[in-house]
Amino acid sequence: MTTQLLTGATTLRRRAWWHTGAVLAVLLCAVYLVRSHWPLLATGAGKLAAADRGWLLAAAAATLATWACSALAQQGAVAEPLPGGRLVAAQFAAGAANHVLPAGLGAGAVSLRFLMRCGLPAGRSASALAVKATAGVVARAALIAPLAAACPGVLRAPHVPGTAVAVVLGAAVLVAVLLRGPLRSRCRHAVTEVLADIRAVHTRPHRAAALWGGSFAFAAAHSCVLIAVAQAVEMPLSPARVALLYLAASSAAALLPTPGGLGSLDGALAFALTATGAPASAAASVVLGYRLLTVWLPLVPGLLVLGVLIRRRAV
Repeated sequence: MTTQLLTGATTLRRRAWWHTGAVLAVLLCAVYLVRSHWPLLATGAGKLAAADRGWLLAAAAATLATWACSALAQQGAVAEPLPGGRLVAAQFAAGAANHVLPAGLGAGAVSLRFLMRCGLPAGRSASALAVKATAGVVARAALIAPLAAACPGVLRAPHVPGTAVAVVLGAAVLVAVLLRGPLRSRCRHAVTEVLADIRAVHTRPHRAAALWGGSFAFAAAHSCVLIAVAQAVEMPLSPARVALLYLAASSAAALLPTPGGLGSLDGALAFALTATGAPASAAASVVLGYRLLTVWLPLVPGLLVLGVLIRRRAV
């Protein structure tokens, strides 16, 4: 038993080192890019300071809606009723935790603890998070499809070398070989539990409506934040194009394990906006405004709410 605990602790430490190293590497790249493009960022900040206040207030309102939408989707992912006020507070706190830990670990840990405090077993709590995450991915893809059709030529399939395809296929075969015995059984069991929870949710129409409505509304609310900031700085791109670029850039940035997409989302979003005709200064203003509203302003209040939830044993 002691040997198993020591092995588990060693594995967790090794994973923590890998995650920390990946985050530091991306953050160092982000610092380098900030230093390299500081005049452009300063111009963008000045442009944001002179932006239309009405549109910025609309962006702030859309930011507030993101936490309510996230709470709605989380409620839809479980059959049991959750306390509404604490659920919204937990989503707000989870967003803050997500910006200080890599790859969504902060948000996942806070949400998992909240569901367990509400009486759900650990396995079902993890399945509920997986159901919500799956619905979020599907909703994002479902929004990208019509927007891409409405804005032809904005998204282009990247050229993938044959070597990269071979490497990916080889990695997939290697993972399939390694996932055998007890590990494969655990993965199969986890997938079975998630599918069972998805079926259980869809036997209750009001829960399914909350899950899918909250997932679609969450992605749409974040898109609206970016659209409103773009309108505030008078960026010459249509709202549909801005929404499409945000959804595509945020989906790509999710592949990098940085806290809240710090650095990865900013770079992908700025590149996407400038590549489709936006001036570099306007793109910098939009990215800064989006980050200010969704990350930096709510960060300290979110951490304070997290502290209150921990003291009250709600998380």
